[in-house]
Amino acid sequence: MPSHEMTYLDDVLVFLLAVVVVVPLFRALRSSPVLGYLAAGVIIGPHGLALIGEVESVETLAEFGIVFLLFTIGLELSVQRLKVLRRYVFGLGTLQVLLTGTAVALILVALDLPGPAAVIIGGGLALSSTAFVLQMLVERGELATRYGRVGFSILLLQDLAIVPLLALVPLLQADEATLAGALGSAALKASVAVVVTFLAGRYLLRPLYRQIAAARSPELFVATTLLVLLGSGFLMHLAGVSMALGAFLAGLLLSGTEYRHQVEGDISPFRGLLLGLFFASIGMSIDLALIAAQLPWVLAGLVALMLGKAILISGLCLIFGLPLALALRVGLLLSQGGEFAFVLVTKGMLFGVVDPLDGQIVLAIVALSMVATPLVSHLGGRLSAELIARRPGGSEAGSLTDEVGEMKDHVVIAGFGRVGRTVAQVLAAGNVPYLALDRDPKLVADARKDDFTVHFGDASRVEVLRSAGLAAAKAAVITLDQPAAANRVVAALREQSPGLNIFVRARDLRHAGELHQAGADAVVPETIEASLQLGGVTLQALGARPDEITGIMDDFRQNDYERLRATILKDSEDSD
Repeated sequence: MPSHEMTYLDDVLVFLLAVVVVVPLFRALRSSPVLGYLAAGVIIGPHGLALIGEVESVETLAEFGIVFLLFTIGLELSVQRLKVLRRYVFGLGTLQVLLTGTAVALILVALDLPGPAAVIIGGGLALSSTAFVLQMLVERGELATRYGRVGFSILLLQDLAIVPLLALVPLLQADEATLAGALGSAALKASVAVVVTFLAGRYLLRPLYRQIAAARSPELFVATTLLVLLGSGFLMHLAGVSMALGAFLAGLLLSGTEYRHQVEGDISPFRGLLLGLFFASIGMSIDLALIAAQLPWVLAGLVALMLGKAILISGLCLIFGLPLALALRVGLLLSQGGEFAFVLVTKGMLFGVVDPLDGQIVLAIVALSMVATPLVSHLGGRLSAELIARRPGGSEAGSLTDEVGEMKDHVVIAGFGRVGRTVAQVLAAGNVPYLALDRDPKLVADARKDDFTVHFGDASRVEVLRSAGLAAAKAAVITLDQPAAANRVVAALREQSPGLNIFVRARDLRHAGELHQAGADAVVPETIEASLQLGGVTLQALGARPDEITGIMDDFRQNDYERLRATILKDSEDSD
């Protein structure tokens, strides 16, 4: 085997070994894998142990990580999602990117940085870490909360903004006299390429995937996805635009098809590995000695970035009518720099637009801001809880109506005891927005400190439930432990909202029958379910097969527990 091929194999083995050792360590510390890849790159790179021989070859392959990431972002978008969140995505998100990028660029120009470099760095620092923030929100079950949805909306626009920013980098090489012409030419080429891609996607993608799916060959399906992804990117490359734009459009076109989930599952391993390689390549380019020499600038930039970004985002949230506690929390959550700052600044250095020293300082600031994010986010939660506690009734805006805001298709939970709390955790794990009510002020205060979306209110009163956005809700879950109150609420809800899904906790089978008569769609008798679960656990311990246990349980649940009803109700009457 030729020596250069062995060198390439050595580099691959070193990279894989570093990733296998370092990234799990960062996960164990509950930190982002992005930081793990960066650390691995620093360790094996030329400024660390110098274990990688040809950094340029690694960087070339690593660029495909961004292409795959943009494809996934397009795949996860949908017209419906953008429509629901449009006010925060295109209003709040657009203003945040423009104002933050402009503010940073003006400050850098005042510090004697060239205009093109200031534009690239400003655009990069305006973007927060989608990978980091979403990981934290999902792990904490907060993505379905109102502040989680607002933060996600801003991140969504930031992800969209990276497409034109990436296309802008090579154009900024031109002098001022030719820049306008270059921008116009690039915009024209990009427009033509976008139209061609959309037409091809609309009329070819679905029939193509239908034929490939009919072949029932997983390998052929994966190959087709790679062809669509890389082919779209190559088309954009021929038009003089970033491959990432083509990949993003391909993902967007596939997001509305029935093949989206299979495509996403197939592409995930490629994206994860190549994106990890990309961040490792950035780590290889970080010069620790140079950063140490510029440490005062790095620390000053870190404080300025996180404080300035938090203030600006919080202010915009207030302008958009969000409560102060929520605005502060969103601002602190998104105050860091993100992975796309690495992308833009590294590309700016590659094209000679950003000075290497300035780029190294920016990369260090972004990396440190990501390290500080969990602590800053926790601080935001504490500040939010303090502000809420000082409000009458524990509401962050003084009224439930303000908190409901533009909630749609959410679930209203009446009662937040042990059952209501469990339901809320399940909904949050499924990223379903909810709003809970309970009349125990201490319970409400404690739950809000744990980041549950719960408010003080008498859940047995329909007018209070109506103020929780019942008209726009998708379902109501009644967990009240007073049978008479639960019956009354179900009957009133059914009368006022005939199309509402109503799910109720019942005390026993007799109470379940009353709730069905009142208009409940589904009723779960807690004593019966507890008994069935106990029986299932016993069967499992005695060696019964899982499918056999499931069949037995389903048999007992059919027709509203009909097999149990006669015996249990008879025993209940005898005891009376």
